[in-house]
Amino acid sequence: MKVRAAVLERVGGPIEVQELDLQVPQPGEVLVKVLATGVCHSDWHLVTGDTKHPLPVVLGHEGAGKIEILGPGVTGLEFGDLVALNWAPSCGVCFYCTHGRPALCAAYVGPIWQGTMLDGTTRFSRRGEPVYHYSALACFAEQVVVPAVCCVKMPPLFSPEIAAVIGCAVTTGVGSVLNTAHVAPDSSVVVIGAGGVGLSTVIGAKYARAGLIIVCDPLESRREAAVELGGPAVEPLPQTITGLSRSGLTGVVPLSKVDPDLIKRLTEGRGADYVFECVGTPALQELAFECARPGGTVVLSGLSPNGSSTNLPGSRIVREEKTVMGSYYGTADPARDFPRYAQLYHDGQLPLDKLVSHRYSLDQINDAYADMLSGKSTRGVIVF
Repeated sequence: MKVRAAVLERVGGPIEVQELDLQVPQPGEVLVKVLATGVCHSDWHLVTGDTKHPLPVVLGHEGAGKIEILGPGVTGLEFGDLVALNWAPSCGVCFYCTHGRPALCAAYVGPIWQGTMLDGTTRFSRRGEPVYHYSALACFAEQVVVPAVCCVKMPPLFSPEIAAVIGCAVTTGVGSVLNTAHVAPDSSVVVIGAGGVGLSTVIGAKYARAGLIIVCDPLESRREAAVELGGPAVEPLPQTITGLSRSGLTGVVPLSKVDPDLIKRLTEGRGADYVFECVGTPALQELAFECARPGGTVVLSGLSPNGSSTNLPGSRIVREEKTVMGSYYGTADPARDFPRYAQLYHDGQLPLDKLVSHRYSLDQINDAYADMLSGKSTRGVIVF
């Protein structure tokens, strides 16, 4: 069949909407009619070359849609099911899967980074030549074939847009708070970077009943979004920032830059209990370490460029007993966490609808990424 999809031909872009051939599902696969796909920075890393990947490739890894065709041997899914797509499929039987860490399963890492389905081949092609899949999903496409293990059923009448953002940003950000760091009530939290993952981290910190949430981002629009999602704002803000330490601060403090000295003043001279770096920049990761108090926790959830390194002082990690943690996909078990976050949204405890600020057609995908990079959008979604 013929489908329209967003294809990256070469590093540097642009992203081009093209007509491709799509093969029917093979054993263990399903065909999904895509309804919504989030505009995430991880796809942009392929455009810049920070993430290496075979080209040409269909982008998109934060998607949701309805199942239209079941491949041979697929069980547990039915025609018409609304599914959120999980970009970290797991085998279910390895050490990590059986010890509650399916996001670390390595069974499918090889084919995913080779841009293929789990059998090593592609379902997209153009004039007989393969077109690769990003993260086994490639869901910037009208229809896509994905491994059945990547599909997590959502409630039938659930919003496809919310299901899509649960598939990446929400699970990464909220999960880093609840699953990775286990943020304690009344604690102080710093979030560095207020994109989709950072704002989801703010939502998670609010749900965890953190006392003080300090959000650092150079873009005013994103700082304002953080206050809306995690507020109320600490008032009066100018006196709080320029004055001496005040104890018992609660609410959100938006900062235009990461300032460890100021963060210490806002946290009674100690530093924050938890610091989340959601950008993936080594310099910001190093600043995150400086913002944490002795005995505090630094969580790195932003993806750094391949080959980059971060300089953290080993002697201080020991002497100050700071914990530095990686959080990959929010330490998720998608089969457990996707429905959990959907229920919390339904119950009014996670305001996920406020994440989605802009909606685009597939033909507007380059506009969507321009808005993401400029800060005009907090989370854009391609709606099919």
